[in-house]
Amino acid sequence: MPEFPPDSVGLVTPQTAHFDDPLTLACGRTLPAYDLVYETYGTLNAERSNAVLICHALSGHHHAAGYHSADERKPGWWDAHIGPGKSIDTNRFFVVSVNNLGGCHGSTGPNRTNPATGRLWGPDFPMMTVGDWVHSQARLAARLGIERFAAVIGGSLGGMQALQWALTYPERVANAAVIAATPKLTAQNIAFNEVARQAIRSDPDFCEGWYAEHDTAPRRGLKLARMVGHITYLSEDAMGSKFGRDLRTADLNFGYDVEFQVESYLRYQGDTFSSAFDANTYLLMTKALDYFDPAAAHGGNLARAVAPSQCPFLVVSFSSDWRFSPSRSRELANALIRAGKPVSYVDIDSPHGHDAFLLPEPRYQAVFSAFMSRAARELGLEESA
Repeated sequence: MPEFPPDSVGLVTPQTAHFDDPLTLACGRTLPAYDLVYETYGTLNAERSNAVLICHALSGHHHAAGYHSADERKPGWWDAHIGPGKSIDTNRFFVVSVNNLGGCHGSTGPNRTNPATGRLWGPDFPMMTVGDWVHSQARLAARLGIERFAAVIGGSLGGMQALQWALTYPERVANAAVIAATPKLTAQNIAFNEVARQAIRSDPDFCEGWYAEHDTAPRRGLKLARMVGHITYLSEDAMGSKFGRDLRTADLNFGYDVEFQVESYLRYQGDTFSSAFDANTYLLMTKALDYFDPAAAHGGNLARAVAPSQCPFLVVSFSSDWRFSPSRSRELANALIRAGKPVSYVDIDSPHGHDAFLLPEPRYQAVFSAFMSRAARELGLEESA
């Protein structure tokens, strides 16, 4: 047996749930059938009261913790917070992490086959919204026999899903954690997403989204999109302390090849991402970000929009996050207060920008752990569920 860290959930195997019940989407189209790929960590108790749903961000997926093999170099993307004794303690909680519809890691999406045509969905895959994902996740919960989640948790785009869960299925959410998120994107955020989309769509290899049928992929466009996005995920201080103006060689080359370390880093990130992520999925995910605005149906009144929620909230922001700034989290916390909802809000002093929600910041961990421990106590969850 391979050896893993004692606070790791260890070896995990993704599972697939197939649904034949048609799912009507906000865009007006219907998915006649679909698959959701997910992972679970911990043990579901006899009362089925200790389940926690993890919602992923734009480039995330179902592999949130543990390892798929003994050879895997890095664990799941939120392994710092999921496992025995961690903030989301798998000695107490049964954790479910899902790859969203439209994703490119196994769930039905643009890179899967459309049964109606026999070809890949490609650009024909319908537009998705945060609400669509929540409805599909609710069906998965029902399949697993989970009537109510002990907590629904997410960071960034995942935080929007956690909020939407509390509004759409208030009776099925005991607690919600909305981390490094926003109740709607600013115009600047929408602009960044549009630049990324245009980088992809203007790539000659995009082929109007049918690139797979031409045995190619818009890797240059996707690389540029990721480079732009990555710049916004880091703070100026984080980039400065990590790279400064350090050169890769002792002298300037007076050309356009990589000279500064930060250039090398961005190109590496872009190359790695463009070979592992689907361009059509990237387009869909950024559009879902743009569309999210629960207050829009209430004349822009966010307090009225959050009124259906019935659970305590944890809202977390990070001081140097300029992509989803603390002011957006405060806007949500204030709306919850105006609506008479229980909410704990904390702004974590961090130099790491938006990516801080992925990292094991000590104060972040302390706040997160305290929230989850309170949830466990109030739900009467013992340490070994």
